[in-house]
Formats: sequence, structure tokens, C-alpha cells
Amino acid sequence: MVVMNRRRLLVVVAAVMSVAAAVGVNGCSGTNAVRQDVNGSNGFQVGDDSTSWIDPGDRSAVNGVTGTLLDGQPFDLSRWRGHVVVVNFWGSWCGPCQAEAQGLEQVYRDNAKHGVEFVGVDIRDSRATAETFLRTHDVTYPNVFDPSNLVALQFRGVPPNATPTTIVLDRQGRVAARHSGEIPYTTLRDVVRRALAEAA
Repeated sequence: MVVMNRRRLLVVVAAVMSVAAAVGVNGCSGTNAVRQDVNGSNGFQVGDDSTSWIDPGDRSAVNGVTGTLLDGQPFDLSRWRGHVVVVNFWGSWCGPCQAEAQGLEQVYRDNAKHGVEFVGVDIRDSRATAETFLRTHDVTYPNVFDPSNLVALQFRGVPPNATPTTIVLDRQGRVAARHSGEIPYTTLRDVVRRALAEAA
């Protein structure tokens, strides 16, 4: 009788250990089971690396984009009406954002003389980590600090659906193109050239 109870106990212990191991391998759910801060993966959506070009007749205007830059200065996108504008949504916690930073900066430097403006929109981030990101990647164009991701709400026609997302506006302030995910240097270069080639 005692031997039988020991065997049953061993079976129960083995079953419990098996379940615990399965949970450890497959992950778990619940508020305390995953990281909920901006440095975790919660809320992060990977882009599909697609570029959409919108015909001029189908473009929607972007209005009401204002905010505060990381250096504390006010920002109003409408001041750049008449320019081709590149808007990049990013976060310092985002691996693809880190990978694309150098290419974005290079296209900015190559096209600033043609009147092309760049602005970054830093989302779900802290000011300190965002500033470190800009220094580390030598980013020189202005960046709006938008921890609540409110700026994205103004891009109703073609919303930024992933992090990162890059949107190119034509001279009329309309969305001409959107790239979902990490944008290669050559893709951004070609989209900016195409937008510049359009009649003012």
C-alpha cells in the first residue's frame, strides 16, 4: 500500500514538472508574464517592407501635424508646404529603426539642397533614450517627441501601420508614398526623386 502511494506521488510530480516545462518553453500570458514597457515587444508591429505610390488624383492631404521637437522647439508641418517632406515614424527600441537610420540621414543630406525636408516622429519612447539614439546614429534632421503616438492620427488616408513607417508628402502636403517597415536607402532615394520630379 505504501509503495503504491509513492508511485502515485511520483506520477503526479512528473506530470506537474512536465506542465511547468511546457509553459516555460511555449511562453505564458498575463500582465506579469511579458514586458509591458516600451522596450518590450508589446504593441510592436513589424512592417511588410512594401512601398505604396499614390497617384496625384488619389492623394489625401495631411493637416494639423504639430508637436514639440526633442530639442524643445515647437513644430508645425504646415510651414513646409511647397516642399517634398519625408516623415519617418520610429522608436529607439525598434531594431529596424536602428538599421535604417544611416540611410535616412544620407538621403536627407543628399537632398536638402533640393528643398527636401525630413522630420522624424519618435513614438512610445523616453526623451533620454531618443536623444541617445539620435547622437549614436548622427541624425541631424528634426524629430518630434510623440510618446503617445498622436501624430499618426493625422495621417488618415495612409496611416503609419508599423514601426518604422516612412511617408513622403508632395509639395501640396499630400501623401505621395508610404513604406511599411525598414526602408532601404535606394528605395527612399528613388521615391524622393520621383516626388521631386513632379510639377510644383
